[in-house]
Amino acid sequence: MHAAGALTGLAIGDALGAPLESLPPPARKVREMEYSWKWGRKRGVFTDDTAQALALAESLATCRGFCPADVMKRLIAGYELNPGVYGPTSGRVFELVLGGADPSFAARAAHLVSGSSRSNGSVMRGPPIGVFYAGPMVEACSEACSGLTHADPVAGACSAFVNRMVSDLSRGASRERAYDRALSRCRDEEVAAMLGDFRWYEPVPGLDCLLATHAALSAFMDGRNFEEVLVAAVNLGGDADTVGAISGALAGAESGISAIPSRWLASLRELPLVTSTAYRLWAASGE
Repeated sequence: MHAAGALTGLAIGDALGAPLESLPPPARKVREMEYSWKWGRKRGVFTDDTAQALALAESLATCRGFCPADVMKRLIAGYELNPGVYGPTSGRVFELVLGGADPSFAARAAHLVSGSSRSNGSVMRGPPIGVFYAGPMVEACSEACSGLTHADPVAGACSAFVNRMVSDLSRGASRERAYDRALSRCRDEEVAAMLGDFRWYEPVPGLDCLLATHAALSAFMDGRNFEEVLVAAVNLGGDADTVGAISGALAGAESGISAIPSRWLASLRELPLVTSTAYRLWAASGE
């Protein structure tokens, strides 16, 4: 099932890339789940990337659509369990809301304080939107969901691009067709310019939303299968868990859960939670 592949692929890419987070590209390519020395995570444990995606998926399935207040409530509940692993942009917003700020203004306030909100947190959590929606709501909800924590429109445009591809791939489109559709619907000039000529740019697995999206897209478009895509993505180093999560969502949406190597599925902690959430999400979409 392609929809289950999207969410499971996201979690696999996240867990596979986690040990390489903030590191340079390894001398020996990582192909298996490993212990994460930076965070002390056991092999196969996913990060807040997947936790946020699961929160969004649960909200979409429960509310039968995008409900900003419910999404924010679930994201903050996850944040309170382990705030130290969340990125600075989302973390700043969550702290403001916990301190009494209006959730509808918290992202803008955080953006003004820090001067930027171009990080990739809203892109990594967004693929459940692509699983749930098929029409114009993909872009509308992607931008709205991104805006809960990231006021910069580039983050929203990157999220919409990835989620449009996930939506079309989950429904049987080829990667070329999904890519062309996402590009044709992109209204941000900077995002369209870089992703429209993605092979002209060297992949940089950075915290910046456009750099991370470009790196993940490059790995996906040039990979022959799920495993090749993920190995290429996470071995870029840098923000490897996020680039792995985004590329994993794309590759999983294209090829389905059956194409994910069984050894990776066996190593992923909380696999039943991920797959059951994916099936609930797809069932709630009504397709």
